[in-house]
Amino acid sequence: MFLRGLVVVGILTAGVLLSAGFVLEATDELAVQHAPGEKTLAMAPISLGNSAAAASLTFRLPDALVDFLGEGEAPNYVQTLTTRPGDNLGRMLVSAGLSDVETNDVIRAMKKHFRPERIRAGQKIDLHFQADPDRLHDSADTAGGEFRELHLSPDYVNNIVVARGENGGFTASKEKLVLNRKLARAENTIVSSLSRAGSKVDVPASVMSEMIRLYSWDVDFQRDIRTGDALEVMYERFYNEDGEHTHNGDIVYASLTLSGKRKAVYQHTLADGTVDYFDDKGASAKKALMRTPIDGARLSSGFGKRRHPVLGYTKMHKGLDFAAPRGTPIYAAGNGTVEHAGRNGAYGKYVRIRHNADYSTAYAHMKSIKTRKGRRVKQGQVIGYVGTTGRSTGPHLHYEILRNKRQVNPFRVKMPSGRKLKGRELAAFQTARNAIRRQYAEQAESVKLAQN
Repeated sequence: MFLRGLVVVGILTAGVLLSAGFVLEATDELAVQHAPGEKTLAMAPISLGNSAAAASLTFRLPDALVDFLGEGEAPNYVQTLTTRPGDNLGRMLVSAGLSDVETNDVIRAMKKHFRPERIRAGQKIDLHFQADPDRLHDSADTAGGEFRELHLSPDYVNNIVVARGENGGFTASKEKLVLNRKLARAENTIVSSLSRAGSKVDVPASVMSEMIRLYSWDVDFQRDIRTGDALEVMYERFYNEDGEHTHNGDIVYASLTLSGKRKAVYQHTLADGTVDYFDDKGASAKKALMRTPIDGARLSSGFGKRRHPVLGYTKMHKGLDFAAPRGTPIYAAGNGTVEHAGRNGAYGKYVRIRHNADYSTAYAHMKSIKTRKGRRVKQGQVIGYVGTTGRSTGPHLHYEILRNKRQVNPFRVKMPSGRKLKGRELAAFQTARNAIRRQYAEQAESVKLAQN
C-alpha cells in the first residue's frame, strides 16, 4: 500500500480518509474519499466478528503530520461497527479501543433508553473519536484518540446518542429520526399463487405476509385462490432525510377478487386510537378466530378420514396439519385463556386456548411453548414454535377448532364475526374509506403490471 505523507499499518476493510493536503493512493484494500476543507479522519467499518482482527488495527502518523495537527484542533474520525450473531456490545467497544471503564460507563448510560442485550445482528454503531497526536504516534494504541460519542439506531424512528460530558462522564439521549411517508400501489392477476403474484409487481415479502394474515380469517389460501383472481394493495414506504428507503410500513388498503367476488379491507384508526382493518361496510376484517394461525405454511393434511402416516391404518383426522420449518412461530387464533400448556400424549407439546363458552383451539407437536396455563393471550400473540414432538413424522402444526368441546372442520365452521362499526364510528370510517379510494386512484400512474 503506497501513501504519500501517511503510513497506515494494520487491517483496514474499507478505507481511511484524511483531507489536509495528503494524497491517498487507492488499492483494493483501501477506498479513497474526499471531504475538502475538513480535518476529518474517517475510519471505515471493520469486522468485529473477529475481535482479534479488530484489536490488530493500528495506524501511525509521521512527525510532519503530528506537527500539522498541533497547529489547530485535532481532527475527529468515525469508526463504524457492524454486529454479527453472538456479538457482545461490551467486547465490541473494548476491541474498538475504549477502556473497560469507558465501556461500562457507556453501557450504563445507554440502558436508560436501550438495553444492550437487545442488539441484533447487522446493527451499525458509529463511534466518534477526537484524534490525539500523541496516541496516534503510539502504534500500540488501537483507538488513536479520545472516545467522544456513540450513535446507535435500534429501530427506524429512534437514534440513541451517548456523549462524553465536560466532566468526563457519559450521558445518553434519544432522538426522533425524521422520516417521510409515501404510499406505494401494486396490482396483478394471480396465475399460480398470491405470493408469486405479489412478487411479480415488487410487493415486499413483509407486506405480502401481512396481507395473507389480514385475509387468513376467511380465505383458504390452498383452495380459494384460482388462476385469474386478482390482488390490489397500497402500503406505506418510509424514507430518511437523504431520500433513502428505510423500511415498509402498514397496508392501507388491500383487495382480493376471488372467483369474481371482491373482498376489500381498509386501515382505519378509531376514536380511541385503535388501528384496525374493516371491509366496505365497516365490519372488522378480523374474525374472532383465525383459520390458519401460522404464516407461510403449507396445508399438508386436511380434516377427515386419512391413512395415518405413523399408525398405518385409516383414522379420522380431526384437525388441519400445516407443514412448516422447525421453529416457525405459532399464533393464538383468538383472544382467550390458556387451558393446557405442556405434554399431552401423542400430541406432544400441546396448547389449548378457551376463547368463549363455545369455542376453543388446540395446537400440537410444538417444539417449544411460550405461554402457560391460566394466562390470558391475545389474537396473533406467539404461543410457541413448530416442532415434531409426540406422534409425528416431521415438523408441522396440528391445529384444531373445538366447538362445545368437539373438533370441527376449521374450513367449514362459520367464524364468529368481529367488531361492526355503527353510528358516528361508521360515518367516520366511511369518510376515511373514501379518502383511501381516492389515494389509490391517484397512485395509478405508478402501478407496475407484471407480464404473465
